[in-house]
Amino acid sequence: MPQERGFHVAVVGATGAVGQQMIQTLENRDFPISKLSLLSSARSAGKKAVYKGQEITVEEATPESFEGVDIALFSAGGSVSKALAPEAVKRGAIVVDNTSAFRMDENVPLVVPEVNASDLHNHNGIIANPNCSTIQMVVALEPLSQKFGLKKVIVSTYQAVSGAGAAAVAELNDQTRAILDGKEAEPKILPVGSGEKHYQIAFNAIPQIDKFEENGFTFEEMKMINETKKIMHLPELQVAATCVRLPVGTGHSESVYFEIDAEGISAEEVKSLVGDAPGVVLQDNPSEQLYPMPAYCVGKNDVFVGRIRKDLDNENGFHMWVVSDNLLKGAAWNSVQIAETLIDLGLVK
Repeated sequence: MPQERGFHVAVVGATGAVGQQMIQTLENRDFPISKLSLLSSARSAGKKAVYKGQEITVEEATPESFEGVDIALFSAGGSVSKALAPEAVKRGAIVVDNTSAFRMDENVPLVVPEVNASDLHNHNGIIANPNCSTIQMVVALEPLSQKFGLKKVIVSTYQAVSGAGAAAVAELNDQTRAILDGKEAEPKILPVGSGEKHYQIAFNAIPQIDKFEENGFTFEEMKMINETKKIMHLPELQVAATCVRLPVGTGHSESVYFEIDAEGISAEEVKSLVGDAPGVVLQDNPSEQLYPMPAYCVGKNDVFVGRIRKDLDNENGFHMWVVSDNLLKGAAWNSVQIAETLIDLGLVK
């Protein structure tokens, strides 16, 4: 593509669901790009992608691919990130990594710009993009933490199959058609994690996302627990999570119970604070049946919050419902937003 004023940006995993969203988000944001390199595995190299009406050939990602790259957006799996992110940094690039490879590394900032953009000043070349479910929750919780303090968070997630990749979405569609046609579903993919069993996702709910840990929680649940504490700088915060996969294409939903460290706060005060928070759209009017739903968040960058109400037994406890497009705010948009923030802070050479 022709040279324009801006930065040399590389997208690693360009043919995947999140990679495609990254490319589209860069275009939608009119990100200042002088050159765009689209990288993938050898298997996907040679495919074409379109950016601003121009066709770009996807190339195999190698250490040499990052020569001259300013910003590299990674979403090609943890093993790829571990192998190539340090190589990109060696060549002068800043890496924004969308995998779990570096999230809990104490030397790598884990960033949601609405929550902890200042952590970007401490990067050593790699910045981690958090788990999709964690991102939308902390965006909603941060204003409450800042104003009232947080003591406890208990979250149950209702996660879309696109979080498991394009093949999982295809499986949901195929199973749904089969069952509606009176045929048997053929589960081959979900749940993704440990073990060899696969379960029907169409017309079902699977209470497993990723592998089980020895403590009985899944890796996805532990991601939410540990990442929330790191992002919000609250190592003592009590967090518990139950993560469930639902037959929804795109859009994660969460039921969040939280306890604040302040007395006498009303649900209306919580609504007002959350509604004014950056990146949040408040949809909360029970009398008009207004509340967030995944079908209506697709393609939108915001986090949608509703059903805010006070707990009936705990004076400091509240409940809320949080919904967001897991491929955008949960992945591609948060990554591009990090890159934009790096530029705004003058941290990209």
